[in-house]
Amino acid sequence: MDKIIRTFSPLPAFARQSFTFDRGTEFAGFRALEEGIGAHSWFCDPSAPWQKGAVENANKRIRRFMPGATDLAAVSQRDLIQLARHLNDQPRKCLGYKTPAEVFMEHLQDQA
Repeated sequence: MDKIIRTFSPLPAFARQSFTFDRGTEFAGFRALEEGIGAHSWFCDPSAPWQKGAVENANKRIRRFMPGATDLAAVSQRDLIQLARHLNDQPRKCLGYKTPAEVFMEHLQDQA
């Protein structure tokens, strides 16, 4: 949770209002998000992947570059950042062929 807080703290409050998690034990410290950056946490129902469709879609895209058996402890932070940038710089049909990065930046500018 500390890493999530550090990563999202620079964003304006409206851009980090809530997080949705699956029911993994790695999210047991979810209350730290509210205390650290004022973000609410939501959890999907068990066996309900449709409640986190964006996460499932992102996982599918990530699996093109990292098979499910990949030991993430062996992947450098630099490599993870490069993968995130690559995925966020790919135009998406559902976004009118804009990239997720473009849409997010537009949202930040519209709210400022």
